Amino acid sequence: MHAETVAYFSMEVALDDEVPTFSGGLGVLAGDFLRAASDMGVPAVGVTLLYHQGFFRQELDAAGRQIEHPVRWIPADRLERLDTRVKVVIGGRPVVVGVWRRVLTGVGGSTVAVYFLDTQLSENSSTDQAITDRLYAGPPVERLSQEAVLGLAGPAMLRELGHGEIATYHLNEGHASLVPVALLSDRLGGMVADASSADIESVRARCAFTTHTPVPAGHDRFDPQVMVEVLGPELAVGLTRIGCLEHGTLNMTVLGMFFSGFVNGVAQRHGEVSRAMFPRYRIDAITNGVHVSTWVAPSTARLFDRHLPRWREHNTMLRYAGGIPLEEIRTAHAEAKQVLLGEVARRLGVSLDPEVLTIGVARRATPYKRNDLLLSRPDALRALVERVGPLQVVYAGKAHPSDRPGKALIEHVNAAAKELAGDVTVVYLEDYGMSLAALLVAGVDVWLNNPVAPHEASGTSGMKAALNGVPSLSVLDGWWVEGHIEGVTGWAIGADLGAAVTLPIGDAVVDAADGAELDRVLAEVVAPLYYGRPDDFTAVCRFAIALNGSFFTAQRMVGEYVDRAYRRSGGSDG
Repeated sequence: MHAETVAYFSMEVALDDEVPTFSGGLGVLAGDFLRAASDMGVPAVGVTLLYHQGFFRQELDAAGRQIEHPVRWIPADRLERLDTRVKVVIGGRPVVVGVWRRVLTGVGGSTVAVYFLDTQLSENSSTDQAITDRLYAGPPVERLSQEAVLGLAGPAMLRELGHGEIATYHLNEGHASLVPVALLSDRLGGMVADASSADIESVRARCAFTTHTPVPAGHDRFDPQVMVEVLGPELAVGLTRIGCLEHGTLNMTVLGMFFSGFVNGVAQRHGEVSRAMFPRYRIDAITNGVHVSTWVAPSTARLFDRHLPRWREHNTMLRYAGGIPLEEIRTAHAEAKQVLLGEVARRLGVSLDPEVLTIGVARRATPYKRNDLLLSRPDALRALVERVGPLQVVYAGKAHPSDRPGKALIEHVNAAAKELAGDVTVVYLEDYGMSLAALLVAGVDVWLNNPVAPHEASGTSGMKAALNGVPSLSVLDGWWVEGHIEGVTGWAIGADLGAAVTLPIGDAVVDAADGAELDRVLAEVVAPLYYGRPDDFTAVCRFAIALNGSFFTAQRMVGEYVDRAYRRSGGSDG
């Protein structure tokens, strides 16, 4: 019998590119959380799904259009298959759920097991075997079926595996919100409709919920007929009687908040935005962080080894990076930059210049992130380069297969790259994943992020860049509201509008104003510093490590969850 502090449930967990069960930031955050927990000796276990076709492999054709291909991988090569099975009723049918395991070993030798639930078993019909084929794929019935496997089968699987003493079930986003429903059902022998306020409070005492989405459309909602079809009429009636639905609709975020004793956003600004979106609930904020040793480049790691002993065990040691000589910071970064440029040459046959100011733009391609903002005024960009010196831009990022505007964004970037050829070198690297991200956050000179505020919940790529001494040039949204010190840790695009102002997505006036401000900061501040005062530029890089790299860590984040979300009076089964 184990005695885990927390069972961490997430629809996706990113361990490495060879286990392609993630799409982007949510999964990478989950992986960083579990890696940090293993480093810190936090008794924890992770639960997610195994996707036999992954999310997708991205190819860009000659016109810069995204083409999706299923991921080809063999789970048995990367994970350990266990014999344990549980059953869950989905769509009125018993579905058998199997499990795979990967054990993470922390820097001090502590371990955290991550379990991957799987329905591709001979006992299941072809329809049910396909539930765990692809991440975030298919119509609502398929999506809710996946969430039912995670939330309803997950707690049962942990019990079967011997993890019977879970103090806190941590629901990472609304996809996991059926976990407390399973706990309530177990407590009442399946009679959820009979739940008393004491029963509900008992479940709340054992659940914590993290929301990552400040955009209303980003929260999973299922119509009553879908809820009945997947979960069954009895459970649907029970949820309705309890009062945890949103006007008869199964809103997974509302469900998770209803059943959780601790609810949080993932940055201080995101907490403000979430409280405005969901005024019925008390919503705290724990700002995200990144797993330091995963995202630090080899050259940066060697730099830290020389100057900051035991930085892997104690990430706060990075606070003392201010004492590292500027020349050593510059040398470590130059090595990381050469590695990135070598990868660009290998993939595209394009030789980028290591002396040229290189900007990185790598994230999911979707309209509110405005990945193409830098290229939206080509004449102004040409004039900027003419005045202050050459510029290179390295892009990466996938669009969801059903996100047509996101795909159009990728096409626009690639079209603009052709239009700017000879004036500004722009490259787009296919199939953005963890390995490529690690090269980008360490190898570019400036990390650019320009979402429409306040639509960025947190963002963690800029944190990874800061670890490597790469400063951010960013809209004041998400984590950057906390990490930004103008001219010290990086630079802002525009003013802080606060949580109360929500700018429209796709507004030409807003985009033009932000584009002009981005051009201004590049032309008047960043490029002159890079080309004219290299020591001052490197000083910003050093402060990025000392002030941001030392704080925005998964180690600090997990510690906050332990202190604030998990140390509450928990209930017990039965």
